Amino acid sequence: MNAHDDRIAAFHRLHSSGCFVMPNPWDAGSARALEQLGFPALATTSAGLAWTFGCADNQVTLDQALEHLRKVADAVSVPVNADFEGGFAVDPQEVAANVKLAAGTGIAGLSIEDSSGNEADPLFALDLAVDRIRAARQAIDETGTGIILTGRSEGFVCGRPDIDETIRRLRAYAEAGADCLYAPRIESVEHIAAIVSAVSPKPVNLLINAPFMTVGQAAELGVRRISVGGTLARTAWGGFLEAAREIADAGTFTRFEGLPNVDALLG
Repeated sequence: MNAHDDRIAAFHRLHSSGCFVMPNPWDAGSARALEQLGFPALATTSAGLAWTFGCADNQVTLDQALEHLRKVADAVSVPVNADFEGGFAVDPQEVAANVKLAAGTGIAGLSIEDSSGNEADPLFALDLAVDRIRAARQAIDETGTGIILTGRSEGFVCGRPDIDETIRRLRAYAEAGADCLYAPRIESVEHIAAIVSAVSPKPVNLLINAPFMTVGQAAELGVRRISVGGTLARTAWGGFLEAAREIADAGTFTRFEGLPNVDALLG
């Protein structure tokens, strides 16, 4: 078994019981720092990556995303889950082809979203969304890698906050072969518990991008996996912008105190 296989096996074990936090680095350096802090797995963030290119989320190309996945996976020894957006395609067979490319980057898992990018109709029709998950499942099986497939429903992100529809979609994605289910921006105890119950025994990923819940509380609800999306990247941007604005507005540098020794952390 090679290092990639080891990480995939470790990722499967993490999904078998308990609750783990899988924070989201935005580059190789932040990935290494998070590994140093002891997190057992990491996940990329499409938003965090986009900001490093000076653009908004969902403006990264497939080639940029694949190169990023290689760099992050190569930088650490823990499993890395890929925020693979919508598979960078609409057609299920094109999604499958792109999933195969991603599976070759060293990642241990990836997610496929059901958002269409169309403001008037922001979610793919359910039949198409299911076909896309099914195609991703088949693509992973054909690679023989065994990477974990996460099915994501984006209703609460794109203005369709319907918990019944979200559950209907997550159940359909589970039946189509998703190993893990994920609905970003779900924040109420009732909704979280309903999703966990609806897709059981398959694991659920919870996004925590605001202080509405602790790891312990999520574990009590049956959540298996926690990610933070682009929020760590936004936290870093927040510190950077505060320091830069102080220099620009006041000509002072008070935020240059108590800073971490990054060389020591990464050296």
